[in-house]
Amino acid sequence: MSGRTSSHELLRLFAEVSEPLYLLDEQRRIVFANQAACDWLEVVAGDVLGRVCRYQSGDANPPAALVDSLCPPPEAFHGQKSTGTICRQTVAGRLEQRRADFIPLAGEGERWVGVLVIVRDGALSTDDQSSDEVQQRDGHESRRLHDSIRRFRSETARWHHAERLVGQSPAMVRVREQIKLASSGKGTVLIVGSPGIGRQHVARAIHAATAQQHPNLCDQGTGQDESVTDSKAENPLGAFVPVSCSVLPPELLWSTVAALSNRCRRALSGPVSTLLLADVDQLAPEIQPEFNRWFAEVPPNLRVISTSRELLESVSERGNLRADLAQRLSTLVIQLPPLADRREDIPLLAQMFLEDLNAQGGKQLRGFKLEAMDRLVLYDWPRQADELATITRQAFAQAEGFEITPGDLPKQLRLAAEAVRFSRQSPESIDLEKFMARVESELIDRALRQAKGNKSQAARLLGMTRPRLYRRMEQLGLDVGEEDASP
Repeated sequence: MSGRTSSHELLRLFAEVSEPLYLLDEQRRIVFANQAACDWLEVVAGDVLGRVCRYQSGDANPPAALVDSLCPPPEAFHGQKSTGTICRQTVAGRLEQRRADFIPLAGEGERWVGVLVIVRDGALSTDDQSSDEVQQRDGHESRRLHDSIRRFRSETARWHHAERLVGQSPAMVRVREQIKLASSGKGTVLIVGSPGIGRQHVARAIHAATAQQHPNLCDQGTGQDESVTDSKAENPLGAFVPVSCSVLPPELLWSTVAALSNRCRRALSGPVSTLLLADVDQLAPEIQPEFNRWFAEVPPNLRVISTSRELLESVSERGNLRADLAQRLSTLVIQLPPLADRREDIPLLAQMFLEDLNAQGGKQLRGFKLEAMDRLVLYDWPRQADELATITRQAFAQAEGFEITPGDLPKQLRLAAEAVRFSRQSPESIDLEKFMARVESELIDRALRQAKGNKSQAARLLGMTRPRLYRRMEQLGLDVGEEDASP
């Protein structure tokens, strides 16, 4: 039987299998899906055949998101059989996950030519593990992070850009609640935190969520960045317009704000636009009076969000910002804690950045080995989440297998881990009174042993009177016993 005939026969057998089943080639392209798989996914075969899937849980258009949700873990394309989960989004918007077996297919010369995926009933159990204990731990943690990001993004999809704000720490839960609160109104919002921590992501999430809360005003908006000076833009409103108070000259900054304000005022029935005043704590003093007067006449379809390194009240107390302007800008304050203060969020963020790189369609990695993730968690991240994204990108490019190892991480993370491991211990404090009491007790014990228990003789050896020795033994809590008969 020829190779082509045997392949056709194999596909015919696959088509008769009652369980959902599909096949990918070495380029991660879906080349076959049986009817049971199409029925479960509620698609026709043409919707998925020929499409390349990527191991990522990112935001994507519906066809790409469906195909990506079917992607086996990268190790399957390296010849490692595994069990994991795949999912589909139901018509009601619910994420349905099912257990799946990923079986590598070998060709001639030990070359892996694809992966067969068999979808089972039920969820993944703890028995579905690799026999290699180390590989099992690494794979389980990477799969857990992958599934957590997928669930998080499914649950927060209607908040648009909020899917970038992953994290399980109380601080991030509070931030997401504040975003919902901010989106329900149109008052000013101040986002406080260090550069690189994600302040603009929060601002974008508020902008997008506001469109959901006010559809009658925002249904025409694109929610994309648009230039306020481009008069040819098809839809100039509904824009997210960031301007830097620390970079733009005062005249250009003020003219940009005034131009956006005028355009919103000319189309009051249009969607809500958002003006982001980045680093408003560095707003030039000479234009602060104009901004303060402008706030009294801001159009209703323009909301103002600001970012700052610190609370504006503190900036005002130093005389760098008008107190009344600081108050106008701070109707709702959202404070973003440093990444080092919410280390429990680092694994999810690192996995998200890695899957963002997978989404580009080239190299595909499963995640981080546990030792590598430990180094990420121990690092202090002075440049916040932006630095984590940069280091993940560097390690991704360096990795040769299907996961990032400690050796793939930059040198500074290894040095930081060693510094923690061999950090100098603070000297133990010495209680001089207790120390001297232990020394005195030891000397009395030695004298008593040398005098064979005779306290009078022990007192002479210690250079003190017998009554004083008795008193001192009582003070030190030593057993005095009976008095000697001899003088």
